Amino acid sequence: MLRYVLILTFLTTSAFAQAPAEGPANAEKPAKAAGETTQVKVEQKTKSAPVSANSGDDAYRLKITDLQGRVDELKEKIFRTKTRLAILKESILSTTIAGAEARLIHRNEMGASFNLEKVIYSLDGTPIFSKVDADGDLGDQKELQIFDGPIVPGNHTVSVVMVYRGNGFGIFSYLRGYVFTLRSSHTFHAEEGKRIQVKVVGYEKGGISTDLKDRPDIRFENVLSNPGRGTRDPSVNK
Repeated sequence: MLRYVLILTFLTTSAFAQAPAEGPANAEKPAKAAGETTQVKVEQKTKSAPVSANSGDDAYRLKITDLQGRVDELKEKIFRTKTRLAILKESILSTTIAGAEARLIHRNEMGASFNLEKVIYSLDGTPIFSKVDADGDLGDQKELQIFDGPIVPGNHTVSVVMVYRGNGFGIFSYLRGYVFTLRSSHTFHAEEGKRIQVKVVGYEKGGISTDLKDRPDIRFENVLSNPGRGTRDPSVNK
């Protein structure tokens, strides 16, 4: 009997002695659990990466959509601008077709006692023609076309400067020391749908009793016609 008690006591003691040894074995489980938790976090990070990529794609698509909207807006503005330009062009062309036309002619009717050295023409204050004599070519031309084209209907002013040098001989040799600068302006009316021709003439006024130095002068001649009908002053050479 005593032997059985001792054996039972020994077994019980051994069982209690082995119980603490199981503690470390069980302690490994939390470590593994922690490892498993870390692994889960890594997996979660790995799975969240595609979400960031999708966000980047969405932002890119938004930018493309915004740019496309701006391009469409610019196209619309360009279309409206072209439309306005087309309307403006049509308006200007219709005004030009239905507008007025003008032709300015310079004519030299001075005698041999006066040599033309220079002419300057302005229309409404804007210079449109200037020529200086070279080897007598200016004085030899009886007529010069100064302007020929469309003009806004209404009143216009042509201004001219003619410079002549005396070319006297015999008893009129004193004219060689004279330079005659003639200045004059003329206002004419350009009527819509019609053509006006203004001839500016340098001539000798007076008669035989008029001193030569007092003769140089300028006159203006207007001829009104309808464009395209060929009506013109017969004294104008082509």
